[in-house]
Amino acid sequence: MRSSLAPGVWFLRNFSRDSWYRGFTLLLTFLIYTCYHMSRKPISVVKSRLHQNCSGLINPINDTHSLNDTTWCSWSPFDKDDYKELLGAVDNAFLVAYAIGMFISGIFGERLPLRYYLSAGMLLSGLFTALFGLGYFWNIHMLWYFVLIQICNGLVQTTGWPSVVACVGNWFGKGKRGFIMGIWNSHTSVGNILGSLIAGLWVNSHWGLSFIVPGIITAAMGIFTFLFLIEYPEDVDCTPPQHHGGSDDSQDNPEDPGSSSYSHRESRMEAAASCSKEPCPEPAAISFLGALKIPGVIEFSLCLLFAKLVSYTFLYWLPLYIFNVAHFGAKEAGDLSTLFDVGGIIGGIMAGLVSDYINGRATTCCVMLILAAPVMFLYNSVGQNGIASSMVMLIICGALVNGPYALITTAVSADLGTHESLKGNAKALSTVTAIIDGTGSIGAALGPLLAGLISPTGWNNVFYMLISADILACLLLCRLVYKEILAWKVSLSRGRGSSLALTHPR
Repeated sequence: MRSSLAPGVWFLRNFSRDSWYRGFTLLLTFLIYTCYHMSRKPISVVKSRLHQNCSGLINPINDTHSLNDTTWCSWSPFDKDDYKELLGAVDNAFLVAYAIGMFISGIFGERLPLRYYLSAGMLLSGLFTALFGLGYFWNIHMLWYFVLIQICNGLVQTTGWPSVVACVGNWFGKGKRGFIMGIWNSHTSVGNILGSLIAGLWVNSHWGLSFIVPGIITAAMGIFTFLFLIEYPEDVDCTPPQHHGGSDDSQDNPEDPGSSSYSHRESRMEAAASCSKEPCPEPAAISFLGALKIPGVIEFSLCLLFAKLVSYTFLYWLPLYIFNVAHFGAKEAGDLSTLFDVGGIIGGIMAGLVSDYINGRATTCCVMLILAAPVMFLYNSVGQNGIASSMVMLIICGALVNGPYALITTAVSADLGTHESLKGNAKALSTVTAIIDGTGSIGAALGPLLAGLISPTGWNNVFYMLISADILACLLLCRLVYKEILAWKVSLSRGRGSSLALTHPR
């Protein structure tokens, strides 16, 4: 029995076991969402192949195109002058479906087993990604086919984000959540990088494989998820995390049997043990309106709308921008665009680390958004003057644009989904995540659409649109930043008061 062991020995044994399972869950969910993003990226790389200038290529002998036709090698229906609008429609078929589906997905995610939900979503996502690429081998030239596939893929991909955030939130408490999730959220950028590199291998030959290979990998990961995902620590007799400990978490000694954190941990384990013997009532899932009433949900959701607008415009249009402005080849443009995602990894980790240290999520986001606006302007103005300047500016731009986006979709969502006002009901985590990311996905749909409409008037105008969205995202956080500053002042005044009391005792 556990009571026969010294408390310190029992803690070390369980700490080691808990840590192993937490690390495994973190790695598995990282790989899951890496696959989701990897399957989204190929379309941005293949765009330059679907419509290209063919004047430098030699016509096939049996070709029926005229000698003056400079788009004979493009893929119909994207070989006409309105190709940017058509490509924008393909992007938005996915993004609008994703935005609509995300609001519903969180509700299902709270009521269905996450393992089944994620596995089914990944299998279907792999299928629809591969079907898009099969359009090349089946010689399909109908716009409705590609639009329909993107709509279906957008809907099934909504199974991913609320589920993985809910799963990680089930395993990790609030202590170092920003830093841990900052590292973990690099799956977005890693997936984009892998998607770009895999798509680049076949973009100039059989571009259909640029979709089929990521689709197969995603489906295989879905099977692996079904076999190995663990939703809750209690499922394997591990200690559930403490979501609301405040500063007490860091002050209590976990190895001290008399400490509050130790006692709390012990009581939770006993509660979990009793639930395994007798059925315990499940907490009720929170309603959509109930989730909106959680303080900060609306502000961060609207901020993410504009932050994601900027991020997804880069995601879908950056390779084409580099291809047109810097005059790189399709593969080289795709490879160079991965530096934006490298910056995103750095920015996400930095945002999480800084926000943990200063205890200010909104302030961290606001500062990064303020810095992102001039950096985007400089990248468009001087970023294409040389390969070195382009590489440096892309990394800095990626860090400042994706840092706030990463922080809001991970640590902020988990914080709000386990807010004190919920009184320990973690059932809200999936719904809150879906609301925040669903609102952000509206911006993700608007960004590429606006870029497709504005880019014919000049790329400068696209960047002015992105800078405006960035400033709006920053303004929406002003109230929360003000509250954080007031909280810091109160904390400082208390610290000074306690130090004075120690220096001048009565």
